[in-house]
Amino acid sequence: MKINLPDIPESEQTPLVKGLIGIIEQLSDTVERQQEEITLLKDEINVLKGQKKRPKFKPSKLDTNTDEKSDQGSTDNKRSGSTKRSKNQTLTIHQDNIVQPEQPLPIGARFKGYRDFVVQELEIQSCNVRYRLACYLLPDGSTVTATLPNGLAGQHFGTRLRSYILYQYHQCQVTQPLLLEQLREWGIDISSGQLNRLLTENHDDLHEEKAELLAAGLQSTGYITTDDTGARHQGKNGFVTHIGNEWFAWFQSSDRKNRINFLSLLRAGNKGYQVNTCALNYMATNKLPAPQLALLANTPVTNFGCEEEWSAHLVQLGIVVKRHIQIATEGALLGCASENEALGKLAVISDGAGQFKVLQHGLCWVHAERLVHKLIPLNEGHQEDIAQVRDEIWSFYKELKEYKKQPCDTKKSALSKEFDRLFTQKTRYELLNQQLKRLNKLKSSLLLVLERPEIPIHTNGSENDLREQVKRRKVSGGTRSDLGRQCRDTFSSLKKTCRKLGVSFWKYLNDRISQSNVIPSLGSLVLQKAHPASAY
Repeated sequence: MKINLPDIPESEQTPLVKGLIGIIEQLSDTVERQQEEITLLKDEINVLKGQKKRPKFKPSKLDTNTDEKSDQGSTDNKRSGSTKRSKNQTLTIHQDNIVQPEQPLPIGARFKGYRDFVVQELEIQSCNVRYRLACYLLPDGSTVTATLPNGLAGQHFGTRLRSYILYQYHQCQVTQPLLLEQLREWGIDISSGQLNRLLTENHDDLHEEKAELLAAGLQSTGYITTDDTGARHQGKNGFVTHIGNEWFAWFQSSDRKNRINFLSLLRAGNKGYQVNTCALNYMATNKLPAPQLALLANTPVTNFGCEEEWSAHLVQLGIVVKRHIQIATEGALLGCASENEALGKLAVISDGAGQFKVLQHGLCWVHAERLVHKLIPLNEGHQEDIAQVRDEIWSFYKELKEYKKQPCDTKKSALSKEFDRLFTQKTRYELLNQQLKRLNKLKSSLLLVLERPEIPIHTNGSENDLREQVKRRKVSGGTRSDLGRQCRDTFSSLKKTCRKLGVSFWKYLNDRISQSNVIPSLGSLVLQKAHPASAY
């Protein structure tokens, strides 16, 4: 039900009328959102019944309107004749086949050379290799047996085949049943249990490299973007958190999404808790009562190696209230993470979720504008005001992007004043005024870019990296074993990081599975690539 609120002249808008209008606007907004939720639930019911749901319409990409337009227009994407390269220029020729004309040649025909025609082909066939390990009996009665090449010890499947299985499953998102069917059609004798073990077991080196990747990523540029999404595990709802920037992506699944979980991840593998100055300041800022704060500050023990030691310490001090435990634990986790010098300058850019509001916190402008975009106008005046405010927000967003390229104090002051004007203006739509007031309170987070021009002003990178997790959740549902969940996080992290670094994931898998280790660790590559960016 769409409510069209008539325009009321300003002279007739008494305090009572304004109050009633505000109530009507809130009720109308609630009704519209409930109708949308009911429609979504109907779609879910139709899917369960095997029926079709509503078609989806792609949203407009307003953010692209703030990008610079190329002076050359559409001609940039066209290849000119002078720069066109031969398609076969970089191809390696593996086989030459000489083809003679089918018809008989008349007497006097002269050979004039060959006209080359290159065909790209792919050979797919099983190749079973028998290694005959020589055994020798020594004079002292002992025996010596030759060893298998690297990567084959204890394995009855070759390194190339195992790399292919991992590539198909994680890169191409082929499900295990389809992958099993494909391998058997190609003559590979493998069971579903063997396939599952190849996907999940004996990847300790890769898990370790993934763990080291986060520590390197936190030191890379001085900022990260972060987000999370649902990820089912063992039939229960869980979550996966993404941390990354333009040089790396790191994923970690958990059963909860809160600030304790996020701070635990920022420890980058450290399992400890520490009560130091940083921790005590956090506890005081978040209003931990003075008696409990004094107990923690005056205790002689400040370092705790694991969660069990920390929990026992809180019980010993008599800190048993749930909220007090939460604040103290968050502070101790932050204190442990602060021992990493990189976190002293780390900026965390998020969509505004409460669990990510730590350290230097910046907000995503795309999510901020979405609060205005989602408002439902009740008349033409409301519609005009929403459109005008959105245009002003995107114009301001474009100015921020220009500031990032050439920061200066003059622009900084002007942008700060423009922000105040934009988010303190009054419109004819009360709900819009409330949203603008809400965004105005977030000024320090939205304008962190004025102090740190190198940081991004959106979390598009995190959302793009998490999109694959969403697709896999829809296709596969979720993981069943803890090892399977760990492998999902590890290979997602390694694959996305390879893509950002320009490293072939196929070559990376072959290198690691064969234990050649020609490709450097991804963490070291991240630090090498990001070094120029950290010069801010």
